[in-house]
Amino acid sequence: MSQEIERPRRRGRPPGITAQGEDTRRRLYEAALRLMAAGGWQATTLRDIAAEAGVSVGLLYRYFPSKRAVVMALYDELSAAFAERAAELPRGGWAARFVAALETSLTVLAPHRRVLTGFVPVLFGGAEEGLFAPETAFSRRRVHGAFERAVLGARDAPKGELGPALGRLLYLLHLTVLLWWLLDRSPDQRATRGLVALLRRALPLGAVALRLPPVRAMALAADRLVRDALFDDLASDPAL
Repeated sequence: MSQEIERPRRRGRPPGITAQGEDTRRRLYEAALRLMAAGGWQATTLRDIAAEAGVSVGLLYRYFPSKRAVVMALYDELSAAFAERAAELPRGGWAARFVAALETSLTVLAPHRRVLTGFVPVLFGGAEEGLFAPETAFSRRRVHGAFERAVLGARDAPKGELGPALGRLLYLLHLTVLLWWLLDRSPDQRATRGLVALLRRALPLGAVALRLPPVRAMALAADRLVRDALFDDLASDPAL
């Protein structure tokens, strides 16, 4: 019995939405981001967004039935931009490739930091919302895939199941750095730059440590815990 192959969703206009409808959706989306950047997530209402865009609240509901829908749209857009830019990472060890992917992520997100800071309660919400909601799985696979490829395409890629496991752990480390960056109150996020510099120096030591059987075993055990807690739907893509 043949199995259906889940094909990646194509970017672009969803089926049934006209070019005019897509223009309207984009106008509403940009109006929402402007207001949320200026006044914050909590203070911005759907009625405010509709007024900013010059449309009725009813029309806004057709495209964005909630503020959370705006968050999900932004996440989808940014994850696609990151995946495209991270498709070509420099050659080298997995530690250097991870840092390159991390810096790419920060570069893509930087223009939207003020908006994203207000989204923290939503992005890091419960299992049914934010980054770990079922509806964000496609976007998460985009981002997670980039970090898994950073490991598997490295000259020192760990063999066997350790390679994908390390990719997942580095994806989680990436999310931790992003949260640090969003909460960083130092001038021009100086502390985040210092953290990335520290990772650039420290991770090569991790590459050496992974040669030791006990360290490999601990990494695999940590990966099992992480997958059980958060990433059970991020199993390795056979195409990676």
